[in-house]
Amino acid sequence: MNYRIKDLCKEKGITIGDLSDKVGIARESISRIIGGNNTSTDTLQRIASALNVPITDLFEQPQQNIITCPNCGTELEVKKKL
Repeated sequence: MNYRIKDLCKEKGITIGDLSDKVGIARESISRIIGGNNTSTDTLQRIASALNVPITDLFEQPQQNIITCPNCGTELEVKKKL
């Protein structure tokens, strides 16, 4: 699972260390979560609250108009026909 925690910290102008202090979780634990380790929804909610964002903002959002071919994995852009 990929989380957007690092990107959100940059947007908010805070470091991972600052976030760690706000959430009360060791910096190493935050780094593991950023690295893709699963965590509880309670922890994610605490991180979202510390960043002042909805919990859904922590997750990578699918790109609009991009689909991935289930056979070969190629990303394809879908354009609306005018």
